Formats: sequence, structure tokens, C-alpha cells
Amino acid sequence: MILFWHRRDRRTTDNRGLTAAVDADEGLVVPVYVFDPAVTEQMGERKRAFVERTVGALRQLYRELGGELVVRTGPAADVLPPLCKEYGVDRVVTTDCFDSTHRAQADAVEAALEIPLESHVDSVLVDPASLEPSYPTYSQFAADWETHTNAPPAPEPTPDALADIMDTESIPTTATDIELPTAGYDAASARLESFCASGIVHYRETRDDLARAVAEPTQAVSRLSPYLAVGAIGIREVWQRVTDVLETVDGRDRRNVEKYADELTWREHNYHLLSDTPTLETENYDDPPNEIAWRTDADEFAAWKRGETGYPLVDAGMRQLEREGYIHNRPRQVVASFLTKHLLIDWRRGAAHFRDRLLDHDPAINAGNWQWIASTGTDSVDVRIFDPVAQLAKYDAEATFVREYVPELESVPADYIVEWPTLSSDRRQALAPDYPAPIVDRNGAYERAQRVFERALGKRD
Repeated sequence: MILFWHRRDRRTTDNRGLTAAVDADEGLVVPVYVFDPAVTEQMGERKRAFVERTVGALRQLYRELGGELVVRTGPAADVLPPLCKEYGVDRVVTTDCFDSTHRAQADAVEAALEIPLESHVDSVLVDPASLEPSYPTYSQFAADWETHTNAPPAPEPTPDALADIMDTESIPTTATDIELPTAGYDAASARLESFCASGIVHYRETRDDLARAVAEPTQAVSRLSPYLAVGAIGIREVWQRVTDVLETVDGRDRRNVEKYADELTWREHNYHLLSDTPTLETENYDDPPNEIAWRTDADEFAAWKRGETGYPLVDAGMRQLEREGYIHNRPRQVVASFLTKHLLIDWRRGAAHFRDRLLDHDPAINAGNWQWIASTGTDSVDVRIFDPVAQLAKYDAEATFVREYVPELESVPADYIVEWPTLSSDRRQALAPDYPAPIVDRNGAYERAQRVFERALGKRD
């Protein structure tokens, strides 16, 4: 028998590791999922709850196939060896994970097993090992990445490939403070189909339209990120479906679909960064010559987390995070830039907060994007700063998104909301007495960030 150890690949369809276990033709496959505290304790409660529901949906998929998902709780290195003996397993097959926690877990399991552990690349379209170790910028990565062939989606196993076993171990249940989306492959597949049927052909034009994000949240963007983050759907299936749409459109529609495909390539880029640099979550990818003079103002950091900075777009984004466990991509960039540039607070503190609160937290994407925003990652711009006032004027001019999440500003005219940080204190008090004043001066904070990062780069004394 072969034991297939599910990790971040919580699905039966388009699972390259599971397919390899089945294709080995060395006996029936015993699927196993382990709730390992070393892994689960690194998740925020929201994602942990969603993972648990996803594993529940995975178990149901196996039962519909006539098989069973064996579920255990405890260190994987302690759990898997006795399971191998119980089921007479000759080999363990799993899938690669690139973050340091999962790498350490796999090393411990391999050391504990008396039989081979075989691992397959599943979470990316192109194996990072087939690319250069690193690239100076995303565009250089993408140019090389595009020359490699993507594997097609892997098929679901047939019932006769699965061991006829039963397991009654219960799946943990974590309480959470937000409403979770429906978990599992079927829900992920339906979400993908809905977006590809209509939203994707407008993606380039609507992805930053924050008013539309409020009115049509699952059409302005795909909202697939929670499902991809927990491995409920395979990246090859997503890519294939997007490619299918590309073959049917041209002109303006094609440019829109190509933009979505480009975002999937950004995902590949972040995974490549984490694969090459296991310390991506904790250390600067591109250290400047001099130390960055991060600030440690506890009150400002707390105001940022609460969504009470006095910058409407920043606060709307942070309150969306608290309400939904999700932030739309545009304000996600703005809130990260505000923390690392206007407040000069270390990106690692923001990344840790996102890890705790995001439903779609993904170690590669979270670390890669925070470092890009913080000017410590791969970027062609030395010091990138998002002006939260200009961003609001461009992407939410009528303040629709802001009003959705910042009710204190509901009755304030849009022009005043956009210019809020530049208004006089008397004007702000008259318009919205319950909404906070800006915690930092717009221009002063911008110029301070420029000075700090130019000094770190050696461009200023």
C-alpha cells in the first residue's frame, strides 16, 4: 500500500501528489491528513477554521469515491510511522511546501519514517527548481517563466485506486468571528466557473474599481484567494480554465483576461521567492546597504490595526479585514504602504497581523507582497510609496468603498472624504466628529519615508 499524506493540497482533483501515488501501481492508496500543531499554530483562527472545514469537505469527497480520509491530530512525525505499520504501507507520498514550517515538518517525518518519503511539486505551475535561483525583478522572472511548459490538471483518482477502510476520528472545529465561505473543492470550482463566465472579461478594467467591488464583489475580482490558499482547488485547473477563456476572446476582452493570467504569474513569482529564500517571511529579501530606521510607535500601530488612522482608504481596508478576513487588492497595497512608509513600521509586524486575520493568508504571497511594498523585495523602483489620498481619488472617487466600511463618514460628501487628511481640524470636526483626525501629516510622513529609505540605500547622508 501507499500512504498519501495531504498537506496544503486539500483536494482530490488536480492533485499531482495524489495522482503520482495512484499511478505508482504499487497497491491501494490510503489518504491521510494530519492536524499537526507545528503547522496549525502558525495559522490565525480564521484560516484554521476554514482549513478544518476544507478537510471536512475533502473527507466527504473521498467517501463519495468509496474511500476514506484518515484524520489524525498530533505531530506528523509521531503520527505517520504507526499509521504506516497499521496499514502495511511501503511508501509515503506527499506534496512540496516551501515555507519554513512545512519544510521542518517534512524533515522530521522523513527522519522518523523507516520507508521512503516521496514528494511532488503541486502548488505551482512551474517547478521553481527548473528556473534560475533568483531574478532582479518580476518582469525578468515572468519572461523566463513563460518559456516553460505548464503541466495539465491532474485527474481525480478512480474508486478502485483507494483502500477500503473506515476512519471515525473527528475533525477539529475552531470557532471564528467571521462568516466563512462555503469550503471545499465544489465551492471553489463553482467560484472559478462563475468568474470565468462573466467577470474575467472585465478584470483589467474593474479589478481596482472599488465601487464595483462593493456592488459585485465576486465579479470585480475572482475571490478565489481563500480557496487557493488552503489548496481546495489546483492552480493547474485555474490556469487551464483561464486559458480556455483566452482562446475564445480577442481585443479588449482578451487584454482583460491576460491581466488575470498575469496576476497568477505574480503568484508563481512569490512562490519562487519563498522556494529560493526560506527566510522570506522573517528577513529582508534585498537588504539595503544601511539599516532601515523603522519606528516602533505602539499607538500608531494599534490605530492602523483598528482602522482608525484618519486616512479613509486605509481605515476602510483595515476594517474590511476585520469584518471579512479579506482585503481587496488595491486597499491591501495601500494599507501596507501606509504602515511601512507613512508610519515607518517594520513590514514584519504588518505581515504577522495579516497572518493572524486573513482568511486567505498564504506564506509566499503574504511575505512576497509585503516585501515588495516595503521596498525590501524585488522591484524596479527604489522607494515605492502609495499616497492614500491620491489612491482614494483615483479608485474610489465617490467614496463608495469607504462608506461601506467607515460608517462615521457615511453622510460626508465624497470630495471631503477624499481630502480628509488635508482638511482643517475644524472642518473635520464639523463634518464627522466621531471619525479620528489623521495620526500623521500626509506630506511630512511621505517626506520622512523618502529620507529614511534614501539613507538606507546610501543615497542621502
